[in-house]
Formats: sequence, structure tokens, C-alpha cells
Amino acid sequence: MRHGKKINHLGRTAPHRKAMLSNMATSLILHKRISTTLAKAKELKKFVEPLVTRAKEDTTHNRRVAFSYLKSKEAIKALFGEVIEKVGTRPGGYTRIIKTGFRLGDNAEMCIIELVDFNELMLKDAQPAKKTTRRSRRGAGAAKATEAPVAAAPAAEAKAEEPSAPEASTESENEEK
Repeated sequence: MRHGKKINHLGRTAPHRKAMLSNMATSLILHKRISTTLAKAKELKKFVEPLVTRAKEDTTHNRRVAFSYLKSKEAIKALFGEVIEKVGTRPGGYTRIIKTGFRLGDNAEMCIIELVDFNELMLKDAQPAKKTTRRSRRGAGAAKATEAPVAAAPAAEAKAEEPSAPEASTESENEEK
């Protein structure tokens, strides 16, 4: 039974686990994204997120506490500098875990753990979604007629002139103007 056992030991001794998480956290802060196993990523998330929360307040004490965990001056500069610039306004949830499949050899579940606001691809995908406007179905049919190739344009105009579709002809005429 595993009652009350909250820590995943990851098959390592306590000092090895501490050093490994420190090195992984340093790599994550410096490179903004690393690939690892899912179990290690979940433990790393528990290790890094309190450090980022602590870095929101830039004091000597907080820098020393973060240094005691990371043991890297470059990582401390990056954490209190560029990382906090991007994620400083968030109330939490600074990292994202994306599953990537299974590793050949031992079939371990692999993933990518990254700092949230540093993924340019996901930021670009999120921005255009906000700018789209709603359109009715009638407007979509008229838009298809205007997007047709030049050779098919006379056929589209003939359909627009038919008396059975007065709405389509007025919309297509408005779009042409």
C-alpha cells in the first residue's frame, strides 16, 4: 500500500534525486523547454513552480533561497530576469507538460516540459483565434463564389443573375464594389 507517500523517489537516493531535479530545473530555466520522462517532469513541476513564485519578489533573500535550490548563477539571472518578465503576471501554472509518446527501448512515457509563455507557436495560434468574427451561412456561400478561379467567374455571375437567388446577387455585388 502507498498510503501517505507523496514523493516519487524516481529510483534514486535522496541526494541523487535532489541533484537531478536541480540540474533539470536549471536546464528548464535556461533553455525554456526540455524533453524528459513523464514521471520526472511531474516532479520537476513541483520543484520549479515554487521557485518561480518566489522569484516574483526580487529580494536578496529570495535570490539566495533560489540559489540554494538551483546552484547556478546563470539560472538565477535568467529566472529573476527574462522568465519573470513573461510569467510574472500569472497567478500560477508556469509550466506545461506535453506528452510525446513512448521511448524506444524501455517504453517509458516521454514528454516535453516547457515554460508557458515562451512557446511562440502556441502564442501565435492563440492570437488569431481572438480576432475571428462570426459569419452567417449565407455569407459563406457568397464568399465561395468570389473566391472561385477566374475561369469559373462567368458561371458564378450567371447564377447570381437568376431570380431564384436575389440575396446572393446583392451580397456578391456588394463584395465586388
